[in-house]
Amino acid sequence: MSITIRPAVEADYDDVARLTRAAYLHGGHLTEADAYLERLGDVAHRAEHATVWVAELEGKVAGAVALTLADGPYADIARPGELEFRMLAVDPAAQRSGVGRALVRAIIDYARTIDGVDAVSLTTGADWVRAHRLYESLGFARVPERDWLVPGTDIRLWVFRLAL
Repeated sequence: MSITIRPAVEADYDDVARLTRAAYLHGGHLTEADAYLERLGDVAHRAEHATVWVAELEGKVAGAVALTLADGPYADIARPGELEFRMLAVDPAAQRSGVGRALVRAIIDYARTIDGVDAVSLTTGADWVRAHRLYESLGFARVPERDWLVPGTDIRLWVFRLAL
């Protein structure tokens, strides 16, 4: 199967919104009642304030991710010298196809081309075991001292980091 990673264009936004919401719901990470679903669906805003990539599988958008540096509006945990990625999602119909791995590998490769960037960081849910396995298999390590709570909740998010 052929996977292509490329910058998102406006024509991709509906697909990115659909698959991102579907991935979070399918994974049990959110419910239909969660307000964060609206943010996940606002791809135009994300693209305005961060870099959004898509992964195409056999010519169809099957995954997406947002990239930001520490000073970007979409940065949650990035420190100077880190490229942070957020909202990594793979369409449930395409999960286990290598799309997520291809996106993360492309992020790592891209980070190595950015002057002043010496690490990649991300946040993930504490119980997102499949995601943890993916990140660890690519060399990321937990940084528990940087874990944080979603404001106004008791939801603890874990931080992973890969030194380049």
